[in-house]
Amino acid sequence: MEIFGETTVLFIASMVFLLLIIIEVRKQKSNDRLPPGPTPPPILGNILQLNGKDVFKSLNKLGEKYGPVYTIYMGMKPVVVLCSCDAVKEALIDYGEEFGARGEMPLLDRICSGNHGLSTSNGERWKQLRRFAMITLKNFGIGKRSIEERIQEEAHFLTEEFRKCNGQPLDPTFYFSKAVANVICTVVFGDRFEYEDKSFLHLLSLLNEVYKGFSSVWGQMYNLFPKVVGKLPGPHQKLFKCCDAIQEIIKERVKTHKETVDPSSPRDFIDCFLIKIEEEKHIPQSEFHMEAIVNTVFDLFAAGTETGSTTLRYGLMILLKYPDVQERIHKEIDHVIGKNRAPCLDDRSSMPYMEAVIHEIQRFIDLIPMALPHKVIQDLNFRGFVIPKDTTIYVMLSSVLRDPKQFKHPNQFNPGHFLDDKGNFCRNEGFMPFSAGKRICLGQGLAKMELFLFFTTILQNFSLQSPVDIEEIDLTPQMSGFGNFPHHYQLCFIPR
Repeated sequence: MEIFGETTVLFIASMVFLLLIIIEVRKQKSNDRLPPGPTPPPILGNILQLNGKDVFKSLNKLGEKYGPVYTIYMGMKPVVVLCSCDAVKEALIDYGEEFGARGEMPLLDRICSGNHGLSTSNGERWKQLRRFAMITLKNFGIGKRSIEERIQEEAHFLTEEFRKCNGQPLDPTFYFSKAVANVICTVVFGDRFEYEDKSFLHLLSLLNEVYKGFSSVWGQMYNLFPKVVGKLPGPHQKLFKCCDAIQEIIKERVKTHKETVDPSSPRDFIDCFLIKIEEEKHIPQSEFHMEAIVNTVFDLFAAGTETGSTTLRYGLMILLKYPDVQERIHKEIDHVIGKNRAPCLDDRSSMPYMEAVIHEIQRFIDLIPMALPHKVIQDLNFRGFVIPKDTTIYVMLSSVLRDPKQFKHPNQFNPGHFLDDKGNFCRNEGFMPFSAGKRICLGQGLAKMELFLFFTTILQNFSLQSPVDIEEIDLTPQMSGFGNFPHHYQLCFIPR
């Protein structure tokens, strides 16, 4: 009986597996009009053809073989990959409405429960939250002189911190995190933190762990098999705990604001959201409620901190590697600004080389190589193929930033990519670090202001020196996944 039972179980399991294969084959045949791509094995799909540590490189490599628009299977679900400047631009701009929805990303779904944040929501919910966020951020100075003054003030605090080190080697990671975070904190929370504030340092440490978790192999595996991986022990569980801890901190902030908010004089983004909640409390299906405020603030704080600080950290590492670039920046700063006043945004038009360097840093580091996934909102004819409604779309920003049709030396750091023959700054349609179309990064304006003012202020005050030979500086990412993160390094800030 025991042997017969084992045989029966084995037979049933084999039949179930065979049935799954048949279902999978039929699904693939029904998707015959999808773009071509590698043949997927049953159940697992094409995941074994992707390097878990460099997923975006694997996808770009497949694009070389199958073309700029191709299909892979992540498990049993088809995903259409856009893999060139022309394809991405056509999809996100020419077909912006059709490609404008957010695709599935289980890690984000796990963090933003109910998809009530800016990053994961769709449809009318997303339109209302984004419209509210854009108007509110603008009212609090984003893109205006008032936020410029806040960034200048923070840049001053940062340079004073570097000056205290007396030219000794230091790791700049958390210095930049503190400075950039304080800019968005003044908008979202209403005040800045002292650099040694323990609660502030704890918050930044949690956020750093979240971004590392997103780019880890475990994070990528969770996105593929959330129901299975979510139940397993591993580093991704720490990621979830860190996310939950950040949200608890935000909830406490919201609670404190709720007790002191003055509808006639809102202090920050949280106050404005609370006022909106009160205004719409009689609307049963209102998108403004406590879950939405926590997720939206999380999105703004996370996106407004880690991306900017990592770009600064990676950028200074590149300038250590290329001292000739740093020297040319110093000459431009001395000529345009001098040493007796703080840099301002009006200086940008007179500093084409600095603008070119900042653009090239963003292009070269390729910070978010795959962007967040999109999906199509309807059955769509695109480039001769049919993409079914709700199909997930991977937008390979990496392939745009390193498109050889747009950049002469795509794999080299070269500010000349953004300069004409006369040394004037020139734009390039392949410059797309903030994505494009309806889902373009909400904070791109703030990010551009921060990068110019922080980079320029630092280089006005200091020369950068490496404590190791520049040949030893490795510009390849230490970790690649959701984001590209540089190796930890040290540098010396030598007063000029």
